[in-house]
Amino acid sequence: MHQLQQDAVNLLQQLITIQSFSKEEDKTAEAIQLFFENKGIQTNRLLNNIWVKNKNFDPNKPTILLNSHHDTVKPNKQYTRNPFSPDIEDGILYGLGSNDAGGALVSLAACFLYFYEREDLKFNLIYAATAEEEISGNDGVEVLLPHLGNLYFGIVGEPTKMDIATAEKGLFVIDCIAHGKSGHAAREEGENAIYKALKDIEWFRNYQFSEISEVLGKVKMSVTIINAGQQHNVVPEKCQFTVDIRTTDKYNNEQALAIIKDHVSCEVIPRTTRLNPSFVPKEHPLVQCGITLGRQIYASPTTSDQALMSGFYTFKMGPGDSARSHTADEYIYVDEINKGIEIYIQLLDKFNKEENEIVAKYN
Repeated sequence: MHQLQQDAVNLLQQLITIQSFSKEEDKTAEAIQLFFENKGIQTNRLLNNIWVKNKNFDPNKPTILLNSHHDTVKPNKQYTRNPFSPDIEDGILYGLGSNDAGGALVSLAACFLYFYEREDLKFNLIYAATAEEEISGNDGVEVLLPHLGNLYFGIVGEPTKMDIATAEKGLFVIDCIAHGKSGHAAREEGENAIYKALKDIEWFRNYQFSEISEVLGKVKMSVTIINAGQQHNVVPEKCQFTVDIRTTDKYNNEQALAIIKDHVSCEVIPRTTRLNPSFVPKEHPLVQCGITLGRQIYASPTTSDQALMSGFYTFKMGPGDSARSHTADEYIYVDEINKGIEIYIQLLDKFNKEENEIVAKYN
């Protein structure tokens, strides 16, 4: 176990030294690929996504995906340390991406290595280090999933203090355009697009979706940007505003969009509806295994690559603290990584030992 933990920390330190902003992850992809190849494991690569399968992969068994991302945001201007210097001080590992989501990325890699040669597994494992998570890009986990075959479950590595996020809200953004007719502001002419938009803005402010999620609460809609007019004496012919919508397991994004279009008079243009809500029942056997190990379950307020995974259940779980993500002088405790590896292993070991007839229900 100690060697797995040391290898994980060493890998994370190496990755921190390599710039890997979203869409620029080619060098970290190479490093992860080499990490597994040096251990005699065959790797697969699609764009900047790397994946490996356990040695005794059996297509007749259910497959669990271990996934995290190796891209990072750009360091903000408040950094006082070198974001690409993986310094360890007093048990704290500093560096860009150390917490989000490097700790989870390398802990899941260590967990995969622990089970790689096991012959008694009732399931397969695929470990995937993917790109473009921070921008919800098209060339990350979404492009990879069709190449992985049928998946039974996914563990998405994000900083959750090793608790289990069984649900997270979906997200989509719409641009709304109210159309009017221009005219001189001094005369009774034209049709003011701002006034037309106000009615719809008020609807977004007050509308309540009828179904309320037990874990995620209400669908939340917020008008966040508004633009109209060119000069003070011209009635504006167009008013455009932007709405941020956070959906729950009661409505996928397309369903929520249809309801919106039925109620407003303005033109509605969705930017994308790809980032859907996710939810796994508390009764799922993997969730139950986590609960018996003392893990808390909760609904996450942040969006991850879970939103792009459909057709199978997932939960979000990893070392580190989401509150540190995207902050200056980002860090993770080395002990968090070590314990993360242990808990991932305990979780899958316990799941493997269970009499999982229930798997068929959720497969």
